[in-house]
Amino acid sequence: MSEVEGTVLGHRDGHGFVRRDDNEPDIYLAPQEMRAVLHRDRVRVRVVRYDRKGRPEGRVLDIIERRKSPIIGRLLHENGAWVVAPEDRRYGQDILIPKNAIANAAVGQVVAIELTEAPSMYSQPVGRVTEVLGEIDDPGMEIEIAVRKYEVPHRFSAETLAQAAGLPDRIRPIDKRHRIDITDVPLVTIDGEDARDFDDAVYSEPFQRGRGKGAFNGWRLVVAIADVSHYVKPGEPIDDDAYERATSVYFPRRVIPMLPEKLSNGLCSLNPDEERLCMVCDMLVREDGEIEAYQFFPAVMRSHARLTYTEVAAVLANTRGVEAQRRRDLVPHLLHLHEVYRALLKRRSHRGAIDFETTETQIVCDDNGRIEKIVPRTRTEAHRLIEEAMLAANVCSADFIETHKHPALYRVHEGPTPEKRVTLQNYLRALGLGLSISDDPAPSEMQAIAEATKDRPDAAQIHSMLLRSMQQAIYTATNSGHFGLAYEAYTHFTSPIRRYPDLLVHRVIKSLLLGKRYHLAPAPAGMPEAAPPTRRAGKPVAKPGGQHQEAERWESAGAHCSANERRADEASRDVEAWLKCRFMRDHLGEEYAGNVTAVTSFGVFVTLDELYVEGLVHITELGGEYFRYDETRAELRGEQSGVRYAVGSRVRVQVSRVDLDGRKIDFRMVREGGEGEPLLAKGRKSASAVEALKAVKAQDREVKKGRGKSATGRGAPAKAGKGARSGRSSRR
Repeated sequence: MSEVEGTVLGHRDGHGFVRRDDNEPDIYLAPQEMRAVLHRDRVRVRVVRYDRKGRPEGRVLDIIERRKSPIIGRLLHENGAWVVAPEDRRYGQDILIPKNAIANAAVGQVVAIELTEAPSMYSQPVGRVTEVLGEIDDPGMEIEIAVRKYEVPHRFSAETLAQAAGLPDRIRPIDKRHRIDITDVPLVTIDGEDARDFDDAVYSEPFQRGRGKGAFNGWRLVVAIADVSHYVKPGEPIDDDAYERATSVYFPRRVIPMLPEKLSNGLCSLNPDEERLCMVCDMLVREDGEIEAYQFFPAVMRSHARLTYTEVAAVLANTRGVEAQRRRDLVPHLLHLHEVYRALLKRRSHRGAIDFETTETQIVCDDNGRIEKIVPRTRTEAHRLIEEAMLAANVCSADFIETHKHPALYRVHEGPTPEKRVTLQNYLRALGLGLSISDDPAPSEMQAIAEATKDRPDAAQIHSMLLRSMQQAIYTATNSGHFGLAYEAYTHFTSPIRRYPDLLVHRVIKSLLLGKRYHLAPAPAGMPEAAPPTRRAGKPVAKPGGQHQEAERWESAGAHCSANERRADEASRDVEAWLKCRFMRDHLGEEYAGNVTAVTSFGVFVTLDELYVEGLVHITELGGEYFRYDETRAELRGEQSGVRYAVGSRVRVQVSRVDLDGRKIDFRMVREGGEGEPLLAKGRKSASAVEALKAVKAQDREVKKGRGKSATGRGAPAKAGKGARSGRSSRR
């Protein structure tokens, strides 16, 4: 049997997998094989057998490297012994802590530990407390846990802080050299009410060139982006930290920024009435939405106003309203922005870009960091206006780089894999819609199906299947186009304050404007690897290298940025899931109406109407009959009653169980809802639910005294299936 190397991925149920370095399918590890290894260890395994579906199962031959990152968990005292129960269930086993190694931690507190003895087939791992984070109910504790659990860098190095402190407080005359002064152009920023950094500003005006049939009619669209590359230079401490982070991470009430605050909220933030350095994409857009011409140049700008989406949407809806009167001087420019947006939107439709209407939510927290309410985000014309302007600038940056045949990081989104395409084709065929996709589908085919089915009762189910058929967008040096947006080439240019790939694109464009090339060199020692160990993760510095080596470095930089983007999303989802679980513990036993949002072989996921929280109704809670999973139709069907559960089905459920450690919310089916059923108010708690809530709170008190294992029944038999998910729309 073959031997391979890879990274262990633990599973909360005790088994695990090895993610292979050669990107072949993962290798299954049985629970007994996991006893001597931990989640994220690097191992060498031998494939010993294949199951009936051809999936490999392995045996651990050698542990190449133990993961050295700290493990986060709760300190407990059980049967006279101190142990830490890892917050990340994928570690699979508790860690013994000698009495003299608990530092000053108390029972029930959240701590960080490092291993002093690795696990073996016959013994538990042993560790020592290195940091006491505090009580589990401390405000913001869920974020402190997440940044360590997912190894999100959250402290800038001393060198970075010193360099940031040495930056000027305002723009100096020397900074303006070789830049175009556009401070007279009435650029404005348009962001959410809670935004703290402003990295893009926009302006538009009508444009006419020539007369008669050959005349060009359209608009000039100016997109100005903060020039982060002026302050963040390759090889300097700020750049090292920015590359390591690769992206800012957004949590409710807190942001882990990619750049120090002096840059992100100061020098590089396009604050109103302050001069700022920027990179400009100046475009001419025709009436049909085609970009006729564009140019890039470094400039000095001054934002003429800090506007919000709500404010701009109100002006566009009523040019004689209160908001319009307050911004009287800017109203004509906002109307021109709306006109060019409508033209770009027309072009989007002509391209066949996919545009699903999804409901995004916002968590509103109280002063203690607990959920106060969850509200849907309203997407206005102002949101779409800014989105289209940013898309236009991103496309121009990709075209500019492509034209000069210079390597860079593209934002690539590929269409369905052959397997997902076949699944989608079978699904559409089973529905009998008379609609399908070809063997080499174009984005317009997917959009046509979405448009044709948007008014159907099962539209949510169909659109969900379309979304799931597509691949995740990534950063890569190999341009394969953006399937969802229907672009042949696409980059990220518009957010260098919070995304490292955008900063790289700025550096490439600036080099090209000067008639130079931008080169890459290997990452500094100690930089986390995103690529397999045979390839070093790249980091940009201005030194030339071999063409082949440089291409590999760009690919490695793309892999690093893509991996850290996924890490940021996972950490954010983890915090949101924790907050939702904590919120739902106060609603045990209550009934709500909701929609089925996902169907699996082990049950259905339901999102509640009033709370926008998703939980699992396990298949055993659907009723006293056997339910068969139809993979083609993505539905569960009762064999006796014929009852079907599919995405979009209306149901009424009761909150039955909340597992805070596992980030799981379980529902119990009360009844299937009728189509168009009105929103149902929450009902009273049953006596058993009240008792369950009392038991949970009693367990909380017991943990703090050291008598229980966790506040949410850690160690209780977990139901099969997937935990409660906290979804976010994918970044384009």
